[in-house]
Amino acid sequence: MEFRDFKELAKIRQSCRDYDPDREVEIEKLQTCLDTMKLAPSACNAQPYYYYIVHGENAKNISKFLQLGKMNSFTKDVNAFAIVTEENYNLTAKISSQVKNQDFKSVDIGISTAYFTAEATTLGLSTCVIGWFDEEKIQKFLNTKSRIRLVIAIGYAKNEEIREKKRKTSDALYKIIPEDL
Repeated sequence: MEFRDFKELAKIRQSCRDYDPDREVEIEKLQTCLDTMKLAPSACNAQPYYYYIVHGENAKNISKFLQLGKMNSFTKDVNAFAIVTEENYNLTAKISSQVKNQDFKSVDIGISTAYFTAEATTLGLSTCVIGWFDEEKIQKFLNTKSRIRLVIAIGYAKNEEIREKKRKTSDALYKIIPEDL
């Protein structure tokens, strides 16, 4: 699928909850998503995150840590995951965060995730960003003590139909301030 501009990409990128379990995600496509994620801006260029890519049989093991009750049951069919951990700031970003009382790490992780998932969409992959999981079990699986912030399910959708996006009204989301104010 060809994209003319970012708005067109934003219109078709959606969270997928129905994956084709028989279509493996190509490692080259995962690498392209990672390469694009590296281009995401971050406070003081700190990039306070780390991505673990888990695919194949390991993805089946990780999916068990995402299925809490009926929550995220769709992940059993996902063939790849990106697990995003929170890492340390550089000194400049750390000081800026403290002085301004802002959580730049969360913002930076969100931006990098947006870049990753947007690139995945351009490659014909479907994604779903997941915040509900068993953090301790994933940490143990990855042998890390870093905080797990998000998990991105990655694969091919069974159904490529684009759903209508239900969003708040423009008035509820933004206001353009006139120049003569």
